[in-house]
Amino acid sequence: MGETFDLWKLIAGLGIFLIGMSMLEFAIKALSGKAFRRMIRLYTNGRLRSIGSGTLVTAILQSSSAVSLMVLAFVGAGVMSMQNAIGVIMGSNIGTTLTVWIVAIVGFKLKIETFALPFIGIGGIGFIFCDSSDKPKSYQLCRLLIGFGFLFLGLDYMKGSVENIGQNFDLSMVPDYGLWLYLVVGTLLTAIMQASAASIAVVLTALHSGLITFDIGVAMVIGANVGTTITVILGALGGIPAKKRVAFSHLVFNVLTGVVAFLSIKGLVWFIAHFIDIQTNDVMGLALFHTVFNIMGVILFFPFVGLLTKLLYYLFPDYKAILTVYINNTPMEVIEAAASALRKEIIHLLHEGQLYGLRLMNVDRQLVFAESLPLEKSSRKRLSLERLYENIKLLHAEIFAYYSKLQGQKLEEAEAKELERIIFASRNIMNSIKNFKGIRYDMDEFNGSESVFLNDQYDTFRKRLLKLYQEMKGIQNLENTEEQYHRLLKAFVKIEEADKMCINETLKAVAEGRIQELQISSMLLVNRLFTQACRLQIFSLKDLLLTQEQISNFDRALDMKEIIEEEKGKES
Repeated sequence: MGETFDLWKLIAGLGIFLIGMSMLEFAIKALSGKAFRRMIRLYTNGRLRSIGSGTLVTAILQSSSAVSLMVLAFVGAGVMSMQNAIGVIMGSNIGTTLTVWIVAIVGFKLKIETFALPFIGIGGIGFIFCDSSDKPKSYQLCRLLIGFGFLFLGLDYMKGSVENIGQNFDLSMVPDYGLWLYLVVGTLLTAIMQASAASIAVVLTALHSGLITFDIGVAMVIGANVGTTITVILGALGGIPAKKRVAFSHLVFNVLTGVVAFLSIKGLVWFIAHFIDIQTNDVMGLALFHTVFNIMGVILFFPFVGLLTKLLYYLFPDYKAILTVYINNTPMEVIEAAASALRKEIIHLLHEGQLYGLRLMNVDRQLVFAESLPLEKSSRKRLSLERLYENIKLLHAEIFAYYSKLQGQKLEEAEAKELERIIFASRNIMNSIKNFKGIRYDMDEFNGSESVFLNDQYDTFRKRLLKLYQEMKGIQNLENTEEQYHRLLKAFVKIEEADKMCINETLKAVAEGRIQELQISSMLLVNRLFTQACRLQIFSLKDLLLTQEQISNFDRALDMKEIIEEEKGKES
């Protein structure tokens, strides 16, 4: 068998085929991704339109998984209804059959070298000489050509690895375990490769070479359709209920369609035989079967989309975590109580934002907060940095919604100004958190840099943040507002001093050649965003803790250098 079957050639062919599919998919998405996303978002109003859009976009993108993941994103963002999402997924199953038709018609009818090698050659040369930033479209077009060439070059390798063994292979030697086994094999093959088109190409190759019968190929193709759901399921794991509904609908549709098709194999094969002679053109027959049973699934499911939607909402109901601590149970009729609750909630927002900063900078949270904060307690498992940021945004939204409702109450002028001042503090807090979010990857780069200067600055930023948060915690524990006023002003002075020191050290490092030119702008930008984030948190605490007179004095002090210098003298 070693003389007739080349296992490594088969594996190499499969690898080249998968690389081709990946390059093709990414190139098409880069060239027209926005247009396709816009089409899915806008032209899916109604079941028929959503099925049509799903079919068209998948046929062009050559990836049902990519379309399904887009649907996950749109449903999660609330811009697509569940019924329309199911329609797009149903359509994507039809659209993905185009890949099989291309492989069946071109890959097994024409000589590969006549078009695959020129595509790879022209695309490869262009890929080397095109710059991805200067000529992005030409660059992606070259990737598309290479991907298309690799797709069929890989198929040719797979064909060549088994064609000799197929001529002398006796199917009667294979034990008859039943078609269900091949159904499972097709499912597992697709789940592993994460691409139904690739697994079906393997099936078509085996069928063309006579290694499997038409019935076995049919069972494996049905399994491939079921296996393709794994990508969407993985994309929805740990996601919001809306994403879980999309993933489950994809699984239900593909599994039930597969069950119906598997139970109807004899009837469907009989139907296919009326259009294509399976004995002489089994590859085309299998491509037609793949299309027919997917269309059949859409027809069968179409009347039950509404029922499936209700079932999905029942299985995965929306839940709304209570992120607020103080305002959720405070009635708005008593303005004094409502204003006090709002102030406390914004201080809670400040603490959650500080936790985000500590975790982003890899500073031990217990150096500032000995106990877990409310957002941590509300989650069963440790929140990721991304999820913590999203929860903080939701908390801020609830705070602002409560403030907006308070505006509907009969407020005195002093009460309205107080509420306006403390809600302004919440905006400063959110802006500071956005600044920290903006420097996250730069900080990671500084930490992992080969530059000793950047490593040192990374540690300095962490110390600056820790000292500020410890100072702010101490200020909040003070009962005397006058003392809070002076301590806040001193904290602000320290922020300004640290900012100047960072700039001076950067200039010194530049003069001494300890930092590269490209790193200078990154360093200065990070310092500016970091410093501004620290200032904003001081400003927020000022508006939350001080009296109106002290706030006015604080604001005037920032405009008067002599007062700042006076405070610096007191500190020394």
